[in-house]
Amino acid sequence: MDAGIKREVEQKVAAGERLSREDGIALYECDDLAWLGGLAHEVRTRKNGDVVHFNVNRHLNMTNVCTASCAYCSFQRKPGEKDAYTMRIEEAVKLAKAMENEQLTELHVVNGLHPTLPWRYYPRSIRALKEALPDTVAVKAFTATEIHWFERISGMPASEILDELIDAGLESLTGGGAEIFDWDVRQHIVDHDTHWEDWSRIHRLAHEKGIKTPCTMLYGHIEEPRHRVDHVLRLRELQDETGGFQVFIPLRYQHDFHDSMDGKVRNRLMERTKMASPAEALKTFAVSRLLFDNVPHVKVFWVMHGLRTAELALSHGADDIDGSVVEYKITHDADAYGTPDKMNRESLLDLIRDAGFQPVERNTRYEVIAEFDGPDAARRDTPQPMRV
Repeated sequence: MDAGIKREVEQKVAAGERLSREDGIALYECDDLAWLGGLAHEVRTRKNGDVVHFNVNRHLNMTNVCTASCAYCSFQRKPGEKDAYTMRIEEAVKLAKAMENEQLTELHVVNGLHPTLPWRYYPRSIRALKEALPDTVAVKAFTATEIHWFERISGMPASEILDELIDAGLESLTGGGAEIFDWDVRQHIVDHDTHWEDWSRIHRLAHEKGIKTPCTMLYGHIEEPRHRVDHVLRLRELQDETGGFQVFIPLRYQHDFHDSMDGKVRNRLMERTKMASPAEALKTFAVSRLLFDNVPHVKVFWVMHGLRTAELALSHGADDIDGSVVEYKITHDADAYGTPDKMNRESLLDLIRDAGFQPVERNTRYEVIAEFDGPDAARRDTPQPMRV
């Protein structure tokens, strides 16, 4: 990056001035990761101080049967495949309650687009889960892609669908289904008809109904940096309109492997892609934090990045780390790289402190549940095992 452009960007950031599309593309061309990270860290500190937010949650995937065959997805199965599954509502409740003693505050539900499940299955599931769990557990469920699918199978508009789900106990949508919005990329990776127009329409409706939502971006596959910039700026414009996004979550594309159950490789991008390097991941967090000036939080999803990169992301713009995931099939069905299935509260506290921050436990609404002591000087003075 030209020294003059660097100075201009520094001046804009210092003044709180919004960065442009051209600025974003120039930032991705910059190889000075220390400078990028420092600039993003300045912004995250201005917004959130020296804290790192986390929550204790569980991911629940009630079915992996899906009509779509997205090019990057290792999670989906077709009816009749031997490891395809669909839970009865009672099974889902039992699985969700299994972690109750760990004081979870969020249940995160995402499913495949099941071809034959009736619409009523979904509000009944939310109601049953909400009734079975303590009041302190928020049910965060369904991507905009799923809501769009519910419109098709129910014949109802998204507004009525959201009203019924909210009445059943839904407190937030999830951020998935965004992937990359630019059509030149999207047409090669997505095999469903929920694109920017419907994704943004559904989140706009949720925001109008008082539901705060996350937003995401799947990066590191066939897209170019300009597509990432375009993606963030679309979300930034929608945030200007609604103010309903609480957090932005860059999700690292996962390379595939031969499935242990049937030996298939479902990722059709595999031969022409590789996962983003840790340095590219940190650059993506930094540029996203700098561009997305109107969203309060940037989250690193450690399951998709590994613990060490997640820890470093906290100094490159991220102020939130998610979460104590027990089961996340969508990633682990495409992950042969050894990320653990579970991080408990104490492990998260250690990770955050070791990164030099104060841990703050939050709920789905980003309300503070508990504040913890900051970095432990004695622990930092003693070599700790490397997290990978």
